[in-house]
Amino acid sequence: MYMVLRKIGATLMLSAFSATAMAQAKLVLDNPTNHVGEIMFQTSKQIVFTFQNKGNEPLEVTNVLPSCGCAKAEWTQGAIQPGERGQINVEYDANMLGSFNKDLAIYTNVDKNPVYARMEGRVVTTKLDFSGDFPIDLGNVRINTNYLEFDDVNRGDHPVAELQIFNQERTPYRPELMHLPNYLSVQAIPEVIAGGRMGRLRITLDSEKLGLLGLNQTRVFLSRYMGDKIGDQNEILVSSVLLPDFSTMTAEELALAPQMELSQEEVDFEMNGKSKVTQVVTITNKGQQPLNIRTVQVFNQAISVSLSDRSIDPGKTAQLKLTVNASYLKKAKNRPRVLLITNDPKRAKQTINVTVK
Repeated sequence: MYMVLRKIGATLMLSAFSATAMAQAKLVLDNPTNHVGEIMFQTSKQIVFTFQNKGNEPLEVTNVLPSCGCAKAEWTQGAIQPGERGQINVEYDANMLGSFNKDLAIYTNVDKNPVYARMEGRVVTTKLDFSGDFPIDLGNVRINTNYLEFDDVNRGDHPVAELQIFNQERTPYRPELMHLPNYLSVQAIPEVIAGGRMGRLRITLDSEKLGLLGLNQTRVFLSRYMGDKIGDQNEILVSSVLLPDFSTMTAEELALAPQMELSQEEVDFEMNGKSKVTQVVTITNKGQQPLNIRTVQVFNQAISVSLSDRSIDPGKTAQLKLTVNASYLKKAKNRPRVLLITNDPKRAKQTINVTVK
């Protein structure tokens, strides 16, 4: 009996210990190493590290200690709940020429041992300005855009888009795209970009492998260095619009086809400090057959839509409600638009452009 009680007690203690060990916060950096490229001598550079609490208890950053006096850090204060994000802002003073490699020790309420981050770059006396041609700075490289679009694609097409890259480092750089779907293929020209040189990625779309008519969107990620991770900074949004095929329709069928008419094709929103604003577009069928709205899609999450009826009889109307959410506007990589794919041969694809003020 005594041995049985000892076993039960030991089991209960082990279970309590396991539950306590599992219930804790966890700081996970999006990119433990931040490549900042070239910095002008005797200037300061703001370097940002973002992280997420991937544990199941509140996380608090208690201190951040750079490995040298040339950097000062500020960080998100207070409790960061499970699943929420925070960031560490580092101001680096470039007072010494040449390459640098500095560590940050990040202390939290989880453990007395810190989580380490690293910042790397090079301090120079002269720096070429490519901010106009390559406005998006990823640290060691700059790119001309983070949004690629394949518009008006017919089944069987193989259109090509290009991503232009400038290598800001003195060392060679091999560009690669991560999380590439099967309908996209990439060719790097050249395969390795020398320091201070430009290159490009030729991205080819295989329309035969697209699954759905209308808007197809995916996110790919440019690898900036060996072992790079995916994140918001190196994300590239790729959109394509696959059109329906009306090539087999006879002249009689075309004469009786549905005809779509919109009350407006350009919609202007005045936010005036509001978080959400809604407008309505009226869709009228002026043809002889029912108008089918096959797909209604948005190009970014700042817009949401609802349609009163997807099948509109001749002479009838439907209401398309558009709502703009102000909180998502700054995050959008592409301009706000709504896409309609219909069975109207003359307006199989209809884009409604949205302007927000």
